[in-house]
Amino acid sequence: MRTIAIVNQKGGCGKTTTTVSLAGCLAAEGARVLVADVDPQAHATLALGVDPERVDENLYEVLSEEAGPGRLAEVIVPAAERVHVAPSGIVLSALEQKLAVERAEARTERLARALATVDDRYDYALVDCPPNVGLLTFGALRAAGEAIVPLETSHFAVHGVHKLLETIALLGERVGHVPAVRVLPTLYDGRTRFARDTLAEIRTRFGDLCFDTVIRACVRLREAARAGVPITRFAPRSNGALDYAALAVEVAAAPATVPALPEAVAPQASALREVVVEYRDPLARDVRIAGDFNGWVPDRGVESETREVDGARVWRKVLHVPPGAYEYRYVVDGEWREDPLNPDRVPSLLGPPHSRLVVR
Repeated sequence: MRTIAIVNQKGGCGKTTTTVSLAGCLAAEGARVLVADVDPQAHATLALGVDPERVDENLYEVLSEEAGPGRLAEVIVPAAERVHVAPSGIVLSALEQKLAVERAEARTERLARALATVDDRYDYALVDCPPNVGLLTFGALRAAGEAIVPLETSHFAVHGVHKLLETIALLGERVGHVPAVRVLPTLYDGRTRFARDTLAEIRTRFGDLCFDTVIRACVRLREAARAGVPITRFAPRSNGALDYAALAVEVAAAPATVPALPEAVAPQASALREVVVEYRDPLARDVRIAGDFNGWVPDRGVESETREVDGARVWRKVLHVPPGAYEYRYVVDGEWREDPLNPDRVPSLLGPPHSRLVVR
């Protein structure tokens, strides 16, 4: 069973729509799909025609008790042909407080353990995450081998994605597990030049992390959610159904992997350059670096050390990259910043300019 988390800390980006619509399209191709709704708002549950107030148990019972993961099969509800849902409810919002005394690893492993109990019953498990980075999202990323990040083609959408990539990198540091991330452009209106330019910027920035499929803005998707049925049944000829059918084909064709250069063109170790950059800030507690050299995942593949110089703390970052031009930014205590020591900057349609590093 492939477990895919649909995640973005920004609301209104098409996260739940992607979960439900992709489930319907995969099922239409013959796959058995489980939708695990870990968002306390229960929008995915509702969008699949299940009233969270009318189910006796939901994922809270599965995730709140030590023996709960073994009960996942008991709370699963049929929703559509070959689509089942593990429903959510507002009670899930109390989960983090209930589990506060447990060690972090135990809290975040429960969803993974639960899904393992139904591994042979489904081809896909799609996990709809809440619009924040907390215990439920962390648990979903821990359980998933892949993550799809719906990214609205608008001005401020990318900022939250960078924060999410930082969280995924943190997950790797803590538990040694990093899901393969893919970015899905959504709510696209190709009639406007701004949307077209923004899409081009997203593709440039995320490169191979970006799906070829683009989800166009489509009112039928909202109507399908209100009707409680997947778009494939509600409006099979709509743009929304066609776009998510294309996404289903792309997802099914090849499981996501961490992007790598083809072997034929991958740089040899001798072709890599060692580049050292430094960041000084007497008040900072944590400094990381992200750019197109590491998929914008803070500190991925970067050697890092700190030292004191004249009373100021200095973060030293060592990169090993082939010659070329790279865009990057620092993440200082969770805030994205340009390099104050590098005046070479390039504009970005999606926020402040990026620092640019040219490796000869």
